[in-house]
Amino acid sequence: MTKLYDNIIYGPVKSRRLGISLGINLLPLTSKICTFNCIYCECGRNEDYSAKGSFADQDILKTQLRETLLRMKREGESLDTMTFAGNGEPTLHPSFLSIIKSTVELRDEFFPNCKISVLSNATTLAKDSVREALRYVDNVILKIDSAFESTIRNIDCPQANYSLDEVVKNMISFDKRFYVQTMFLRGTCDGIEIDNTTPKEIAAWQELILKIHPYGVMVYSIDRDTPCKTLSKVSKEEMASFVDRLVKEGLNCSIA
Repeated sequence: MTKLYDNIIYGPVKSRRLGISLGINLLPLTSKICTFNCIYCECGRNEDYSAKGSFADQDILKTQLRETLLRMKREGESLDTMTFAGNGEPTLHPSFLSIIKSTVELRDEFFPNCKISVLSNATTLAKDSVREALRYVDNVILKIDSAFESTIRNIDCPQANYSLDEVVKNMISFDKRFYVQTMFLRGTCDGIEIDNTTPKEIAAWQELILKIHPYGVMVYSIDRDTPCKTLSKVSKEEMASFVDRLVKEGLNCSIA
């Protein structure tokens, strides 16, 4: 069953890609706010929630994060990353830049070896304040689920004006190392056939990744409940074949 994160700070949890991760949710606790409406989102579809709610209060966030890090430090817990994700697109928070700066300060105080990660769908990368904020982030993880905009519209269902060409342009011009993250899946949703694993899809995706030339690539498949129940998981072995060419070209690739 899909569900929202009901706290600003959650975890820590064992992340498939990032290790021991403390989650930070900047979005409302009772609704989802996102520029995508992904058919595989563990939080459900945007239209499932009527109340918009409020973004996380910056002062409350800082207090809760400090208390959590202090407790973890006192109890001798380990922490690999603090990850901004949650109920939608974290970079939509109007105070995203100042929140990132204060998080860096707390990280340096309590867990200086811990990374700060942001999971983003890259739709806000053109904003100067978002780009500035992400320059403070250790793991900038930007989503592209296909090299074809038509496939992206079927899988990610962008909610506003969306241009894959513009997203790619913004990625290439972003002067900060980052990862591209891709979800591979197949099946049907709302009567539409979904498959971003065909030879045509994979060949075009590989070319796009090489064009963008990110620091690394993270590929994964369904691991939790999805809004569309007719989607199928892709095996790690199959995904390994998708990134084989990229590995040979010298890109860092991880499979989860």
